Amino acid sequence: MASTTRRPSNAADRRAAVERRILSAIGELLREGKTYTELGVEQIAAAGGISRSGFYLYFRDKVDVLLRLSAFLKADSFEITQGWQPCGPGGGLDGLAHTYEQLFGHYRKHAALLAAINEVAAYDPSVRESWTSTQDQFIDNTMKLLTQEQLSGRTPADIDPLCAATVMVRGGAQVIAQQVATSDGHDDALVAREMACGYWYGLFRRPE
Repeated sequence: MASTTRRPSNAADRRAAVERRILSAIGELLREGKTYTELGVEQIAAAGGISRSGFYLYFRDKVDVLLRLSAFLKADSFEITQGWQPCGPGGGLDGLAHTYEQLFGHYRKHAALLAAINEVAAYDPSVRESWTSTQDQFIDNTMKLLTQEQLSGRTPADIDPLCAATVMVRGGAQVIAQQVATSDGHDDALVAREMACGYWYGLFRRPE
C-alpha cells in the first residue's frame, strides 16, 4: 500500500517564489513605460499571479515592494564597486574606468527600476532614506580606500577622506543616473573614462 505520508511544505520556499514573481512582474510593468505611482496593488498582484489579498501576505504595501527591489539593485552594484582597488591587478585608473562602465551597464539594465526609485524617493521618506543609506555604504567603502592609500603614502595627506568620498559617490551617482536616462550607451566607455580620470587624478593621485 502506498504511503500516505506527505512531505511537509516549505513555507519559506513558497514565499520566496511568490516574492520573485511579484518583483519580476513589477520590473516588466515598469519597462512597459508605466510610472510606479500609476501602478496599483491589484495590478501588481495580478501581474504576479496572485490575488490582492495574497499580495498582503508577502508585502506591506507598494513601498515595501520597491524597498526590496532597491535592495537587490544595491547589493549587485556594491559587489561591482568592491571589485576595484587602487593598486594591484584590475586596479588603478583603468580598473576604475572599467568599474564605472560596469555600473553604467548594470543601471541601464535596470533603468526603469532606477527611475521608479528616484520617483518615489521624491515624496516617500522611507524610500529616500533607504536610497541615501545605500550611498552611505559606498561612501564608507571609498573612505576606507582613501585612508589606506594615505597611510601608504600614495595619496596626499591633506585630503579629507570622508569629504572626498562623499563628493566622489554622490557626484558619481548623479552622473550615472543622467547617463542612463539620456544616453543609449554608445558613449558609456568615454564617460566612464572621464569620470575615472577626474577622481583618480583629483583624489587618489592628486599632485602635492
